[in-house]
Amino acid sequence: MTARANPPGLPLAYFITFGTYGSWLHGEEKGSVDRSHNLPGTPYLEPNSARLEIEEASRQQDAYVLDEARRGHVLAAVREVCAVRQWDLFAAHVRPAHVHLVLAAGDTPEKVMNAFKCYASRRLNAARLDDRGRKRWSRHGSTRYLWHPQAIEEAVAYVVDEQGPAMAVYDRRKDGAP
Repeated sequence: MTARANPPGLPLAYFITFGTYGSWLHGEEKGSVDRSHNLPGTPYLEPNSARLEIEEASRQQDAYVLDEARRGHVLAAVREVCAVRQWDLFAAHVRPAHVHLVLAAGDTPEKVMNAFKCYASRRLNAARLDDRGRKRWSRHGSTRYLWHPQAIEEAVAYVVDEQGPAMAVYDRRKDGAP
């Protein structure tokens, strides 16, 4: 799996994950990561019922879930933004509570993630599947740098093959260019 050369200092590709609003709260049994505990290889935060209670109370809306129709719109938006910005999409998997992406892009991962959220929200707004003002996305997400072709291959395998039943999936190994 090869990626176009990025500008100096940027990795070959990114592995980006972002969740839906309210889908992964600090204090849950499955663990979480916050600003103070976000170094690669460090353990998740321990479950904490008091913190979870605070998180749930501060949530302004119910958790956002991507059903089949919404997942289709989000995947179409992912492919659109990659085509428009000439980003090299390797894999995408849109799940009910999160989106995984592996791609090469000549921008910072934060700009890339924000572009995906914006395009997906625009497409979902056009489909009129949600009420106005609906919060859809978590505040940030995970942005991992992939420096070697093997890291890209491993991330693609994780995104496509290790997420449970396939939902809205793009796999360049099978589907060709985005």
